[in-house]
Amino acid sequence: MKLLHSSRRLLALLALCVLPTLAPAAEPAAAPRTVPDTIAQRVAACIACHGREGASNNAAFFPRLAGKPEGYLFNQLVSFRDGRRFNSDMVHLVQHLSDDYLREMAAYFAGLDLPYPAVSPVSDASAETLARGKTLALQGDAARGIPACTQCHGAALTGVQPGIPALVGLPRLYLSSQLGAWLTDDRHALAPDCMAQVGRKLDTADINAVAAWLALQPVPDRAKAVAALPGPLPMPCSAMPVSVK
Repeated sequence: MKLLHSSRRLLALLALCVLPTLAPAAEPAAAPRTVPDTIAQRVAACIACHGREGASNNAAFFPRLAGKPEGYLFNQLVSFRDGRRFNSDMVHLVQHLSDDYLREMAAYFAGLDLPYPAVSPVSDASAETLARGKTLALQGDAARGIPACTQCHGAALTGVQPGIPALVGLPRLYLSSQLGAWLTDDRHALAPDCMAQVGRKLDTADINAVAAWLALQPVPDRAKAVAALPGPLPMPCSAMPVSVK
């Protein structure tokens, strides 16, 4: 028993001698990381909802920001800040920002030139619903005072500089929710508010139809907002300082 006790004591002493040699050496303190103060870094929070560099995909609820007309993006940011549009996250982000800062954000996203994701050709909308949506988008409904989407958003529906956005490449849910917001008077623009006039003439079937059809349309390669429309707008609109002739 005395020999066993002595052996255990010897092993314990050896462990005390060996363990310090096995402990890792202390590493030098890492240098503090610095974050570059760029507009890309400052708008990184937008990516959480709108996707990488503001290029949302078609499965999302949130709209694409990349490549939209700068004037349109600025107007929407101001509308969230000033209460004409409401989304709790957007209001929280922009409520204390100046016009100059919002212009800088708008210019950044407008300057991004990123490819659009492929559009899925699959829809649960009926052929009748899609046909109705196509008619509204390309011809409108003159009897009800509803202009075609192409009259304002361009023949290819890719938007018009400086303030009219594209309608292609957007998620169906987003399109229907925003058209619905015009119908229910939950979204506004500066006067003259042309979309409010159009939106109030739509019904839920119109909205479902045009959103379903638009969401299926392929996006032209390197789609850009056109510089101007071939003719005057069908009505005065604050997005485009053009008089009706």
